[in-house]
Amino acid sequence: MTTVDPTAPAQEPLHRLRFEEPGPPRPAELPGGTPAWLVSRYADVRQVLSDPRFGRARLYAAGAPALSDVPDLVNDPDLMFNQDGPDHLRLRRTLRRAFTPRAVARWRPWIAATVEELLDRLEARRQPVDFVAEIALPLPAAVISRLMGLDDSAWDRIRHWSEHAFSDGTHESEHVAAAIEEFSAFGAGLLAERRRTPGDDLVSGIVTAADAEGGVPEAQLVSLVCGLVVGGHDSTMTMLGNALLYLLGERRDAWPRIGADEEAAGRVVDRLVHLVPLGDDRGSIRHAAADVEVGGVTIPAGSTVIADCGMANRDPEVFPPATLHDLFAPLEAPTLSFGAGPHYCLGAWLARAELQLALHRLAARLPRLRLAEPVGAVVWRTGTTSRSPRTLGVTW
Repeated sequence: MTTVDPTAPAQEPLHRLRFEEPGPPRPAELPGGTPAWLVSRYADVRQVLSDPRFGRARLYAAGAPALSDVPDLVNDPDLMFNQDGPDHLRLRRTLRRAFTPRAVARWRPWIAATVEELLDRLEARRQPVDFVAEIALPLPAAVISRLMGLDDSAWDRIRHWSEHAFSDGTHESEHVAAAIEEFSAFGAGLLAERRRTPGDDLVSGIVTAADAEGGVPEAQLVSLVCGLVVGGHDSTMTMLGNALLYLLGERRDAWPRIGADEEAAGRVVDRLVHLVPLGDDRGSIRHAAADVEVGGVTIPAGSTVIADCGMANRDPEVFPPATLHDLFAPLEAPTLSFGAGPHYCLGAWLARAELQLALHRLAARLPRLRLAEPVGAVVWRTGTTSRSPRTLGVTW
């Protein structure tokens, strides 16, 4: 769990969050007061995320305590992330080859071309320029639009739906419910359109694979499509904004090497993803179907378990303090920022490619890039479970 410095600003940059020392599993509580077990050591978190006895679907069984006070996409029982076993595998197979490293390697040339086009536009703007508006938001939106065959005209609505789909509980319940209903109708319409006139996009591939698979409920396909749309741009946008804030605000020494060496930029991306969470809450929740021993402690059947990936990513037994903040050092073990086990993030390779290409080419073309305002003056995007600068002025 993070600890809060009472003297710190209300919205401290995410790279400055302080973490408790990981230790054996111990009793804790969810934000609403529901009893839970906190698991925080690297090996223990990997076990919880990989062991099929710790599932997601049972969190939404009848009578289970609500994980959120307002409806949201993350807690939709039909979402692929909230399926287990055969139901989860059936959905996952509809995307079996879409996000593999080989597939992402084929996409790199046009992702790189998109980065260059956006940088051309950024350089033509009057300084200071808003990095979020010019790069962090349009790059992942352009990539997921091309993959899914989306019309650019839909993006104003999609951004509105995203804010509510990942609500942190501050939105009114009826507004969230209405936005998710509209978003689901959009997803259902997209699936219906691709059934009528299939193309070579990802949604058409999902339709074809689901028909071949058989038995996939339509509600689960709708949630899958909506999850890909918002997840495919929100996470990468968040990581880009937070990464640049950290690099220009506190690690400017790394900027020349990021621009000179694309491979080194990839190692920096791995470290940044590892160290800078998407939001203030990094716990991944699971339900224990049986008594399970984790790290020498028996977690009873029926327990809710918080697997804290942020604490585990700083486990000194795995990630030595001496190299933890060395941006160019290869990670000593796979990061848990993308999860682990059957629910490992499908878009991990794609996100890494976008971040690597964007930061490398930005540093190569604009070696003098710097923040146009102090880090403390940044206005944060709030209201969602992810957090990043709402705007980020840069100059060169």
